[in-house]
Amino acid sequence: MSREDTFSNRQHIIRGFFILITIALVGKSFQLQVLDTSYAETAKAVVVSDITLYPSRGLIFDRNDELLVTNKAMYDLMAIYNLVGDMDTLKFCELLDITPEEFEKNLNPDFSSDRFDKKVPFPFLKKISAEQYARFQESLYEFPGFFVQMRNVRSYPHRSGAHVLGYINEVTQKQIDDSDGKYTRGDYIGAKGLESEYEDFLKGKKGLKKVMKDNFGRIEGSWLAGGQDVSPVSGADLHTTLDIKLQKYAEKLMANKRGGIVAIEPATGEILVMLSSPNYDPNILSINRNRNYAFSQLVQDSLRPFYDRSLMAQYPPGSIFKPLTNLVGLQNGIWNINRGISCRGGYDYGGSRPLGCHKHEYISNTSEALQHSCNSYFCQLFRDVVDQYGFKNAGKGLDSLMYSIKKFGLGDTLGIDLPNEKKGLIPDSKYYDKIYPKNEGGWKSPTVISLAIGQGEIQMTTLQMANAAAMIANKGWFITPHLGKSIIINKERKDLSFPKRNVGIDPKHFKPIIDGMELAVSAGTARMAAVPSFTICGKTGTSENAGTDHSVFFSFAPKEDPEIAIAVFIENAGWGGSYAAPIASLISEFYLNDGEIDPSRVWIEERMINKNLLHAE
Repeated sequence: MSREDTFSNRQHIIRGFFILITIALVGKSFQLQVLDTSYAETAKAVVVSDITLYPSRGLIFDRNDELLVTNKAMYDLMAIYNLVGDMDTLKFCELLDITPEEFEKNLNPDFSSDRFDKKVPFPFLKKISAEQYARFQESLYEFPGFFVQMRNVRSYPHRSGAHVLGYINEVTQKQIDDSDGKYTRGDYIGAKGLESEYEDFLKGKKGLKKVMKDNFGRIEGSWLAGGQDVSPVSGADLHTTLDIKLQKYAEKLMANKRGGIVAIEPATGEILVMLSSPNYDPNILSINRNRNYAFSQLVQDSLRPFYDRSLMAQYPPGSIFKPLTNLVGLQNGIWNINRGISCRGGYDYGGSRPLGCHKHEYISNTSEALQHSCNSYFCQLFRDVVDQYGFKNAGKGLDSLMYSIKKFGLGDTLGIDLPNEKKGLIPDSKYYDKIYPKNEGGWKSPTVISLAIGQGEIQMTTLQMANAAAMIANKGWFITPHLGKSIIINKERKDLSFPKRNVGIDPKHFKPIIDGMELAVSAGTARMAAVPSFTICGKTGTSENAGTDHSVFFSFAPKEDPEIAIAVFIENAGWGGSYAAPIASLISEFYLNDGEIDPSRVWIEERMINKNLLHAE
């Protein structure tokens, strides 16, 4: 073959090669542009946007796995301004129960701000109920530019425990700024109660869906077939120490009364009941379109149902303080359990009787003093403790007493797993030095004698009172009272633990105190608290007030191996044996006898339930 023929063949081969490549490119182009529409859709999509996927919030249960807080669907109607087209505006407004004026206002937020963009979805109408959404969604296709985003909000099957459970709110700008990216506008956050305290566990983790949008803001589909989407993670479930059956019974007894109740299992520090009365149905503060009205009504209510009287109200404890000073006197060797006192109707100092006492027989020992709640006995005990370093050195004696009293968990927060716990007040010498300056004569033990019977400047919360009862039941120790029992994370249970504290009193000193508290119920100031089937050890108190005094009682039961310690404080209800004692005993009986009340005590139950003390002053 000649050189010219060889060259000619090479030209044909090269030309054929380029022709084949050209055909392949044309074919691929035809496939991309005509046959495969996904590439055309991708080409039209000029931006990839993120859509937040909200998790289900963790559920909350009681100690017996009864559901206390669950989730229900709520819907936010979102709008993309640029895509809103011709539609029947009147029908739209009727379906959503809004006015045309509201439609125009909601559709035209401040687009000049950084918060809104006409191509980006924004909330048109929040908090649409599931029922309303069911009606609206059938016609949703008629309203271009609108779509619905589902949210989970809270629901309360038992309608009880509002103060303990708390509620959720939409995050504030400050919360967003302080969250280090955890929260963004429109998120919900635990605002009160357990919802707030266990927020980090309950909230879960948001997911993310990436979508393609065209230059008009219309969603064209998932980005990369959803390969970069992140599923939301549901919040952890919280199992609490509450007994909802007992809680509801206690709330029934406290209807039409002001005050607080806390009941604790002494051996564990687990709170069985925690209530403030008056209370409210927690469902009215669930996220809904009527919530703002309900919130304002609660705030304006003169009975202050928002105020948690079990945790925040600070009261003079009255005579339930007497066992505590008695324990300190015994521990320090200042007082003898067999010391006798003659009471002539009140404590007499310097010819006056500033502190009266009811009539009773001669007091021969500590147990009898507690049985009859003798003011003379405990005033003398108080003075012996405060004056142990001399009458003129009362400050040192008072500080010694109050140092021991604070070990009982008083004068400071106990550390319960709820926000807003108050400290109460245990006054010391510095406190009184400010009130009674030395250059004006100063103060001595008689000046502050009212402290002996739990009056004056001493203040305790109902929680602290119940914890003091648990401490006595345990003969000198307590576990920090708490409501969280366990967290369920990824189907694994994580038990929660809380510290144990020893109060520094030898266990031997508790016997006369406990015996005296038993006598107070069986044959003393708290007879209406006696239960036939087990022994209650308790102490009444009357917290003095400018109007009608407050009724106070704390107790534990049974005497041996106590299972429940309780404190009841009822405002303007008179002396401690009138209402606080019988209510505490009914709750203890209901708990220990599986919901049964002895027939002989049904009349007491009915009287407590039906009594209205809201207008007593």
